[in-house]
Amino acid sequence: MSPPPALIFDLDGTLIDSLPDLAAAVNRLLAAEGLAPMARAEVQSYVGDGAPALVHRVMAARGLAAERHADLTTRLVADYSALPAELTTVYPHVFETLTNLRQHGHPLGLCTNKPGAATGAVLSALGLALLFDVVISGDSLPERKPHPAPLLAAIDRLGAPAIFVGDSEVDARTAEAAGLPFFLFTKGYLRVPLSEISVTATFDDFADFRELIATLPATP
Repeated sequence: MSPPPALIFDLDGTLIDSLPDLAAAVNRLLAAEGLAPMARAEVQSYVGDGAPALVHRVMAARGLAAERHADLTTRLVADYSALPAELTTVYPHVFETLTNLRQHGHPLGLCTNKPGAATGAVLSALGLALLFDVVISGDSLPERKPHPAPLLAAIDRLGAPAIFVGDSEVDARTAEAAGLPFFLFTKGYLRVPLSEISVTATFDDFADFRELIATLPATP
């Protein structure tokens, strides 16, 4: 019998709802610039590709000068990293499901575009840090998702065939580029119609996730 596959998860929008803290950080940045705040839905439409892309989109929406991108990105990341889990919540059944998967022999990894400092702070604050064998953050490598390099690095360190679990079109493209099955959590931050991405399976509650894994053919 083949060993259980490794399971690699995205973080924001997959395991946690971090948008309240991301939106708060964006709005603190805008307030410092004397600009009006953004609603959650607008911030959500800008996330998924890492902090630099988020800041670029916020700047474009508010007419901030492009040459300020590096400075504003540094400020946003520092501010968010200092308060990464004030309003963030873990989605229902995530903790018990990941714990159960570990107990049944699945190596667990995390592959996120969130910067490493913020990733570590969030995982520690929410009690998730000890669940993962490997964590690849947005600044672990020169490339970010949807480039396959971060996901391939996680697979290499886990040393097992893997399934990628995410919530967005960025995650779907990453899995496709890496040649992995992709499971979509449908209550996350997907910005395009489901018909536009390639998925192996979908689910909307982590209570059903382990059973879903068990019913699918073994990974190659």
